[in-house]
Amino acid sequence: MTIGNLAPKKEKKSRKSKGVIDENAPLLPKGQEDVVFDEFNGASFTGAVFNLSTTIVGAGIMALPATMKVLGLVLGISMIIFMAFLTEASIELILRFSRAGKSASYGGLMGEAFGKYGKVLLQISVLVNNLGVLIVYMIIIGDVLSGTSSSGVHHAGVLEGWFGEHWWTGRAIILLVTTLGIFAPLSCFKRIDSLSFTSALSVALAVVFLVITVGITVVKLFNGSIAMPRLLPDVTDVSSFFKLFTVVPVLVTAYICHYNVHSIHNELEDSTQIRGVVQTSLALCSSVYIMTSLFGFLLFGDGTLDDVLANFDTNLGIPYSSVLNDAVRVSYAAHLMLVFPIVFFPLRLNLDGLLFPSARPLVLDNMRFALVTVGLISVIFLGANFIPSIWDAFQFTGATAAVCLGFIFPAAITLKDRHNIATKKDKILSVFMIVLAVFSNVVAIYSDAYALFKNSSRRE
Repeated sequence: MTIGNLAPKKEKKSRKSKGVIDENAPLLPKGQEDVVFDEFNGASFTGAVFNLSTTIVGAGIMALPATMKVLGLVLGISMIIFMAFLTEASIELILRFSRAGKSASYGGLMGEAFGKYGKVLLQISVLVNNLGVLIVYMIIIGDVLSGTSSSGVHHAGVLEGWFGEHWWTGRAIILLVTTLGIFAPLSCFKRIDSLSFTSALSVALAVVFLVITVGITVVKLFNGSIAMPRLLPDVTDVSSFFKLFTVVPVLVTAYICHYNVHSIHNELEDSTQIRGVVQTSLALCSSVYIMTSLFGFLLFGDGTLDDVLANFDTNLGIPYSSVLNDAVRVSYAAHLMLVFPIVFFPLRLNLDGLLFPSARPLVLDNMRFALVTVGLISVIFLGANFIPSIWDAFQFTGATAAVCLGFIFPAAITLKDRHNIATKKDKILSVFMIVLAVFSNVVAIYSDAYALFKNSSRRE
């Protein structure tokens, strides 16, 4: 995968020699370009890779093994690789047009191409996507640590399994402690580079989950308890054919990181390194995705659930099964806790830009920074506690917003081509991305709605 030299030649100097870093123009260009931070000399290549990788690898990793159940191993792994290339192409378009228009943010780029309403549409899409994602993250953390009940059956959480059922192992208390002790402190950083260490740790925790899954699969392969998985999709009629397209929003969501690319690019010590940052991050995440999908599907086969984490709630049929189940669930919960602030960063900037478009930079106004941060965390906390069925809404709103951010907006900017720099190949690619995104999303939403309607009819 390659990305061209996206930064202007004059930016090849180290930012140490400039003494200026534009840290506040990640998504919304509103005058932050003039902010000076002499004590910050720019983000390192490694830190940028971990931050972008953490943006990519969120809860989507747990849904990927289920895509193998729909597509089969060969087509499924091929689609993961294909979507990585397509994601890189869309990021390349964003950065190339940003350079041409001197836009320091995704919102600024949309505003340049489509005016005020284009920027507002981008802001709303990021709000819908990131708010939905963070509420789902908190719900999953609550389910893993405190437990959950569905269809009258209670599935004990890790803490309930260890210490029994107490008031302090309840969902609300666990999420309150997690919010005050982890989410709030990590969300108070004003530079995304400040989260590079926690991002590295979150990637390591995702690798821990992968290593445990691979280990369990290898043990079961040796004892002959794993059947041969399907290599190709099982297409028997028109309905099963259209079902293949329902995995596209899942794959797009798994790679969505476009809303943080400008933030990371703007803070790089050497901004020409964005090419290597994107390449390395996508290669790392694609490897993790392929391994997780392969071994997750090998382990559970056609019994793979939509969220593979739920498969680790049963006896795995090997020694120390309960210990391994707990290790998988705890490492994943910890991973989501550390992903939270990376996704929260652009959410806060976009909400502030939407509410206070003419105000001075957010990082220079401590009161506004605190109020927006506390308000958003409170909404997420309340949503996770009182709207446990948000997952269904997330399938509709989150996936749709992610497809817009990842494909439709970059393609629309390219087709608009205000600077006459788009090639014929760029425009063909853009049309393909829009058609794929719209068609697959319509099919996915129809399939989900039909499934919900069918299930409700059965209950009646």
